[in-house]
Amino acid sequence: MENNKQNENSQNQEQKTPSQGNSTPRERRPNPHRQNNSGNKPQSQGENNNRPNPNRNPNRKPNPNQEVNGNVHDRPAPNGNKKPNPNQNRNNNSQNRNNTAGNKPSHAKPSHAKPSHAKPSDAKPGNKPTQNRNNNRPNNNKNGGNKNRNKRRNVTTVNDEMRKYLEINDKVKNDTMNPWKNIDMSTNGKIRFTPLGGLGEIGGNMAVLETETTAIIIDVGMSFPDETMHGVDILVPDFSYLHTLKKEKDVYVIITHGHEDHIGAMPYLFKELQFPVYGTPLALAMIENKFNEHGLSQYTKNFNFVTMRKQHQIGDMQIEWMHNTHSIIDACSLAIETPAGTIIHTADFKVDHTPVDNYTMDLRRFAHYGEKGVLCLFSDSTNSHNPGATKSEKVVGKTFDTLFELAKGRVIMSTFSSNVHRIVQAMERGVLHGRKVCVIGRSMERNIETNRALGFVDIEDKHFIEVHEVPKYSDNEILIVTTGSQGETMAALNRMATDEHRHIKLKPSDTVIISASAIPGNEGSVSSLMNKLMKAGCTVRYKEFADIHVSGHAGQEEQKLILRLIQPKFFLPVHGEYNHIAKHARTAVECGVDERNILLMGDGDQIELTPKYLKKVKTVKSGKTYIDNQNNMTIENDVVLDRQKLAEDGIINVVAQISQSNQKMVGKPVITTHGLVAEKELKKFQKEIEVMIETLLLNMKPEALKNHKDIENDIRNGIRKHVIRTKKRYPLIIPTIFII
Repeated sequence: MENNKQNENSQNQEQKTPSQGNSTPRERRPNPHRQNNSGNKPQSQGENNNRPNPNRNPNRKPNPNQEVNGNVHDRPAPNGNKKPNPNQNRNNNSQNRNNTAGNKPSHAKPSHAKPSHAKPSDAKPGNKPTQNRNNNRPNNNKNGGNKNRNKRRNVTTVNDEMRKYLEINDKVKNDTMNPWKNIDMSTNGKIRFTPLGGLGEIGGNMAVLETETTAIIIDVGMSFPDETMHGVDILVPDFSYLHTLKKEKDVYVIITHGHEDHIGAMPYLFKELQFPVYGTPLALAMIENKFNEHGLSQYTKNFNFVTMRKQHQIGDMQIEWMHNTHSIIDACSLAIETPAGTIIHTADFKVDHTPVDNYTMDLRRFAHYGEKGVLCLFSDSTNSHNPGATKSEKVVGKTFDTLFELAKGRVIMSTFSSNVHRIVQAMERGVLHGRKVCVIGRSMERNIETNRALGFVDIEDKHFIEVHEVPKYSDNEILIVTTGSQGETMAALNRMATDEHRHIKLKPSDTVIISASAIPGNEGSVSSLMNKLMKAGCTVRYKEFADIHVSGHAGQEEQKLILRLIQPKFFLPVHGEYNHIAKHARTAVECGVDERNILLMGDGDQIELTPKYLKKVKTVKSGKTYIDNQNNMTIENDVVLDRQKLAEDGIINVVAQISQSNQKMVGKPVITTHGLVAEKELKKFQKEIEVMIETLLLNMKPEALKNHKDIENDIRNGIRKHVIRTKKRYPLIIPTIFII
């Protein structure tokens, strides 16, 4: 109480005598340039009140708008540039008014400050106007002042119940991101997966999934040869491993859809081995067409039609066909329940939300199996380098609208014969523009008729005409749908471009639409086809229209969607070259799959899977068989190698007669070459070979002439060394020696 009265009297005295020397209260602004010396320590009763605040920033600048009571003794500071608290009103006792000589008050005129008239009753609760209460308390507020000193922070109190539900929700979220933990880890079941085609290449898809007693072959596709495989039309997988499986297990064929790279090798498989076949009606109908061509119609009794969204017991596996969207009707993915756990095989897919037939991908079934827990996901990697999502098939129809509007003469459209949705969109535009539809190409005709018979193509017969009827109509009334988008030599479009087609001769007024992209390895053939069409004077529509073709394979965002819906424990990317599956693996890691649970495979690698591990166990025989499609016959590997050698290095034929009596040649040898020596250099080369043979015979032992095969080998080796030394080539050498 005495302190309060003393402070009140002091304030009253300040109000009455505003200008009496150092004891007179007046408003002043602190001098920011004042230097404080240790010897200028104020000698007053409130000595401890004037200690510098250790929590203040010594580099703070003074606030010009600060309200300062000139009656307050200046506190020494480590730095004269220290910024005072802009919210603080200092009301100290008159006992602290004594200043040292070096610390004179500043005479700067106050800008807008007024004398402080605070009363004890104006103080905030807890801030009593005593002599030392406020001044002895260190200022820990780095932002300056005591503006929010007594305000309570709004801190959320985390009680036990809230903490309990936080932990519960964290567990729910972790379980949601790792549904594979629902897998029965105690099972002793194991499975093996062996790709026999489709890895390290585009096309030729074929793989084997096997348990202890059952093996299923997932698709049996073909692929296209490269330019070095002379006389080869298609490639089919090597079936050697399947011969071994048939002796040990029950084997079944599972078909996902009807593209050539998934069913094209079926006739060649059934010529060697026959198994039960499971698939959707369209896929099996397309296989039946192939069997009829190859004289295998008796094996259609092995066909078993499946229902989507229904599990089928096949051996000791339960398999469900799940509808997906692709560039063919009735494409499916597979959900396979095995003794080791559930396997999801996407096959070829993309996520098209606006498909032509309005049947979207059955994502709910993917989510259903993902929720139950999936041991391993096999997923299509073809477009793993493509960011974003693949466009809908419907955008091609909009491009067709533009192209049909621009066309003045005949329209000739070429695409894959199995891409029925693309073909239907073109035919619908043709009918809309009053054009008759002519289908040319054996595979194209067969596929369209099959789809019409199954009800997938609903175009009346009156809109179709035969190829010999084309001349009866005006050019602007004709739409020709044909094969040959890959530049195949014997396809209808290529024969039109070379003026070899029996009925269709190209005209400068024709518009040729190539609605397809070149399969890797076919770029040269497609480019050659384009050149021929341009020379014929046609208007060619290919890549200048961005949406003239869209892929049937998933981009990165669609791959991520499937990975997130499934959240598998193990991941094996399939369908594509090595760079495709490697990129898909990186995408899977981004989506939460453990990098240690991913394997990059090649054809022939056998992978063993259990709930506990994933590992490669061995390599089985794999490779390609060469097929001549003109007679549907197999071409042996050594024949293809000889053709390659002939094309790259040429051939040398040597025919000679050798006398056994004197070890000399009778007459001159007949030496011919092809693809090795120019005509003007041939005589010189023949003389070199003749001299080389004579020298060889002179150094040969007499008993060597008893076996002309040995002589032929010696001559072949001698000619090879000579050609390698002089020509740096490795030709095929065929010596024919007669000993007389």
